[in-house]
Amino acid sequence: MNSCDACVVRNRSICAALDSVEVEALNAIGRRRTLEPGESLIWEDSESVLVANVVEGVLKLSTGTEDGREQIVGVVYPSDFIGRPFGATTPHSVTAMTEAKVCVFSRTDFDGFASRHPALEHKLLQRTLTELDRTRRWMLLLGRKNAEERVATFLLDMSERLVDPGCDTPDHPLDRFDLPFSRQQVGDILGLTIETVSRQFTKLKRDGIVDLPSRRAVVIRDRAELKALAG
Repeated sequence: MNSCDACVVRNRSICAALDSVEVEALNAIGRRRTLEPGESLIWEDSESVLVANVVEGVLKLSTGTEDGREQIVGVVYPSDFIGRPFGATTPHSVTAMTEAKVCVFSRTDFDGFASRHPALEHKLLQRTLTELDRTRRWMLLLGRKNAEERVATFLLDMSERLVDPGCDTPDHPLDRFDLPFSRQQVGDILGLTIETVSRQFTKLKRDGIVDLPSRRAVVIRDRAELKALAG
């Protein structure tokens, strides 16, 4: 059994467009890599030399501002594709927020493989359009939503995009999950202070919308109300 056979995101990633023989061929040009929290895989404006599938963990997409600060422009979850195929440079840095496992491919090798497999190219186009939609929603989140709306939107997104390896219906939103990062990191993602994040979590718990059994665990009690708060 190769690593693809046991992959928990096999049916959600771009590999879903390939048959077993094609997956084996793709696996032959890739390698599995583990990233520690804070370790970068791709750097902003660097030459596009690799692409990757996320298998486990959460990573952030970030860019530097003119005054030297970091702006987080997105979050990458299991089954997401990262990197810029068919491109010369990468527009943002990709850094692990938690321990992460990724399948890494040389960009030139991957480009050649994709060119020979139209179904994979089509899947990449779909992913690109989905990423564009997420970017637009992210701009709305940071630019127009208040703290309560940001936290509610964030929790809904987490519940929909984190993978439960033991679930037979992986696209079904999770009502219980562990946050893969600290509240300080949540604040960094949402452009809020840690105090504001903690207040919003406390309010959601007090109102019976979520439960917080531990520092990282989240249980969604009232999804409809959480959606209403998200705006």
